[in-house]
Amino acid sequence: MRLTVRVYPKARTTTVGGRYGSGEPPVLVVRVAAPASDGRANEAVARALACAFDRPSSTVRIITGHTQRTKIVEVDDGDPIRLRQLLDKDD
Repeated sequence: MRLTVRVYPKARTTTVGGRYGSGEPPVLVVRVAAPASDGRANEAVARALACAFDRPSSTVRIITGHTQRTKIVEVDDGDPIRLRQLLDKDD
């Protein structure tokens, strides 16, 4: 499954949930405590999404946007129902 995420590095805590904007396709919000330097935020995003989808970290790949806040991510065998739950989640 491919999804678009909006990343907020250097957040107080790492969380996955909520929607960025109101456009289509929906954009999932991912907040990570890691700073956006040396790829640490990208690694944290992959780990957070793997945990949120209950998948191994090796199943999550950032496809585009390695240096941007908005990224396209692929989660192997990601559950669309779980994605909808995460998008509807209020932080």
